[in-house]
Amino acid sequence: MSPAGVQGAEPLGLLMDTPQHLVELANDLADAAGEVIRPYFRTKLSADQKSDLSPVTEADRAAERAMRALITAQDPTQGILGEEFGLENPDSPLRWVLDPIDGTRAFITGRPIFGTLIGLLHDGKPILGIIDQPITGERWFGFRGARTIFRGPCRGVAGTRACPSLADAELSATSPQMLGDEGLPRFQRLAAAARRVTWGGDCYAYGLLALGHIDIIAERDLKVWDWAALVPIVEGAGGRMTDWQGQPLREGSPGDALAVGDPALLPQAIASLAAEG
Repeated sequence: MSPAGVQGAEPLGLLMDTPQHLVELANDLADAAGEVIRPYFRTKLSADQKSDLSPVTEADRAAERAMRALITAQDPTQGILGEEFGLENPDSPLRWVLDPIDGTRAFITGRPIFGTLIGLLHDGKPILGIIDQPITGERWFGFRGARTIFRGPCRGVAGTRACPSLADAELSATSPQMLGDEGLPRFQRLAAAARRVTWGGDCYAYGLLALGHIDIIAERDLKVWDWAALVPIVEGAGGRMTDWQGQPLREGSPGDALAVGDPALLPQAIASLAAEG
């Protein structure tokens, strides 16, 4: 389901900062992962527990293998960092960052709010991102220097909504547990200032922010494969994505992530999340 093959999609030539063959490969990766994942959905699939206590299934592993094979077939020198199988070609300036199923808990419990995340870093900076929901057929495309594209059978237009006041903002996070003992009280201050809080969603919530249905997402304990694809999508839709201090997300950072639809919310959210001391 590449952009060029979808009616009304932007011509690939307009995506000035990302070569066309990389855009096409990113969409091929999402297609390949989806082909692997769909037959496993809502089956009696067992899940193993990883060292960080998160679950993993054969669908996660098989989807990452399929994406790695496509990247290597096109250019065996490009870097690949995947949640399940680690890093290849660490010295390459181009690095694909893969999370085959972001939201494995949702996947194994039959809820279609997980997604495949495909990011591309150039010299450590996100330049391309895809959120793909292989069950609903929704896909978000984010490219540095271009507006985010949303395609799928469900209603939605890419673009964040105006919400300059924190008191009017819809706040979201995947779970309280990921915030930790130090982060939870900081999040609670933000929640007290916001209009409403909803829990759950993993990467799907960031897609909803990019469609203008959520205004703020504040999470912790994210790895690079959790956020690399999201930055171009959020920012291409008109939002901002940083850490809790307002700094750009980078490899090796503690894992704080803050996404806002209206950039006017960013300083308000940072102030609410500030560590006391």
